[in-house]
Amino acid sequence: MKTNSQLPPFLVMGSFALLCIGCASPSYTTSPYQPGPVAGRAIGTGAGAIVGNAAGAVVGAGEGIVSGVVAPFDTTTHIVRRWRTEVTSDGRTIQVPEDILVDANGRPVNPPPPPPQPATSQPTTNFGR
Repeated sequence: MKTNSQLPPFLVMGSFALLCIGCASPSYTTSPYQPGPVAGRAIGTGAGAIVGNAAGAVVGAGEGIVSGVVAPFDTTTHIVRRWRTEVTSDGRTIQVPEDILVDANGRPVNPPPPPPQPATSQPTTNFGR
């Protein structure tokens, strides 16, 4: 089922607009003789950016490790139906469904056994020699 919704683009644009509106210059003015609030704000912004990026790197690395560890245990499977053409004993041609269980990457989970090999024409029995 496909749904064409315009909600995510509007949500992204709205969030961006709110972020831009919130980035206004400070409402206070300072004296050049007492630049404490402006300097504190600049230092706080720099420290926040550094700490925020460091925390984001740690969280991103942690999530990457977790998804790498979980990947082998993914048991998502689905059925793929393939149709074979067979000829019946009375000469009719029919389509026969063949269901194959595949994993998330499309590889067969339980591949069919190999076809039996033809028997050799001469049995090898060398019991007494």
